[in-house]
Amino acid sequence: MKHPQKSSRRHFLKTAGTAAAIAGVASYVPRHVLGADGVPSANDKVNLGVIGFGNRCKYVMGGTLPHADVRCIAIADVWSKHRDEGKAIVDKHYGNTDCETMRDFRELLDRKDIDAVVIATGDRWHAAASILAAKAGKDVYSEKPCGITIEDCQQLADTITAEQKVFQAGTQRRSVPNFIKAVELAHSGKLGELQTLHASVYRPVLDNSWLPAQAQPSQDEIDWNLWLGPAAWRPFNLAYVQGKWRGQWDFDSGARLLDWGAHTLDLCQWANKADATMPVEYQPHKDGITCQYENGVKLEIDFLADPFGDRSPDYITRLGTCPVRFIGSEGWVETGDSGEIVCSSPALQKEITEDTTRVRGLDVASHSRNFLDCIRSRKLTAANQNVMRKSHIACHAAAAAWIFDRKLTIDPQREVFVNDADANGLISRPDRIWNV
Repeated sequence: MKHPQKSSRRHFLKTAGTAAAIAGVASYVPRHVLGADGVPSANDKVNLGVIGFGNRCKYVMGGTLPHADVRCIAIADVWSKHRDEGKAIVDKHYGNTDCETMRDFRELLDRKDIDAVVIATGDRWHAAASILAAKAGKDVYSEKPCGITIEDCQQLADTITAEQKVFQAGTQRRSVPNFIKAVELAHSGKLGELQTLHASVYRPVLDNSWLPAQAQPSQDEIDWNLWLGPAAWRPFNLAYVQGKWRGQWDFDSGARLLDWGAHTLDLCQWANKADATMPVEYQPHKDGITCQYENGVKLEIDFLADPFGDRSPDYITRLGTCPVRFIGSEGWVETGDSGEIVCSSPALQKEITEDTTRVRGLDVASHSRNFLDCIRSRKLTAANQNVMRKSHIACHAAAAAWIFDRKLTIDPQREVFVNDADANGLISRPDRIWNV
């Protein structure tokens, strides 16, 4: 499968923020976030804007709004229904009617009183909106998958670093106690020498079909052009806007492998101390993809036929969604979104205390807390742009191996496939010119 040469997005993203960059906005930290002496003040609030207020955003904001040092002041969404729902939730939380709404997120990015943004659109917009936000001087919390191509992830990470912005990928399990504890056991040596990592994912899908065309609503009700954004054009159908875009190649990430892989493979990267690299080999088979790191550790990406049901015999049951297992020469540990941690021996199980299993993996409060703290300290977040880059690209490499149904090898530093023009054709996609 080959794609035409890259067309519009690269040029647009390089030029859209030029005026802001020249003005020095991109490196600007607002005075109301920093104290008079440049030190973060505990009494000041981070002004937050939201881009895309759907169901996933409700989860994120449910863990973000309660923080006393943040205030959501604006919501941008292409669908009037979501704008109204988001405003109602935010206004109810604060007990006022102050939250402003807008159809076009570029109006939100133009506001100098907004310090940071939460981007919770569909996958197709995550990288482009994050890049524009960073160039407009905003710190960025982006839902995952943060880029639907390898090039998206590269450009996003490069831009965040160049603009000196704080970035948090929405892979919140890096901030949840049971996952942190499982990784600590892998790092401590108590599992022995690390040998095999297991990351669960949905069974991938590849769908290029179109839904029947429907009458397009008014721009104010649903801005279909802006909803599509950089994605390929197709006729309007309300089901896309309601979530039917998932699994569609034009709108989704890596044949849906990143839906869970952005979490589970990311945790395996962390356990293997591999945040600066990735597996080099990807061999697909009927039940998953076997990957190999340069240090000899094996990563098994396991396809779950029923992601919300019992696990295969190789997995402990009842541990919830997104389970991972880390296996060493002396034992193993497994955990998932239930918060429970199961170990291979009583001695390892004694390492598990109640405080490490008190929070479920779907909780985002600690992750957003880390983001807000780093806005003040200007330190790297738990799921920063460099972490995101390597784990996301590894997921995309695995998806490419599944798509072509053959073993692929990638150079983990150059981030290109070795001697495979077809696979390298998936590194980027042609993008639609929407900003006309």
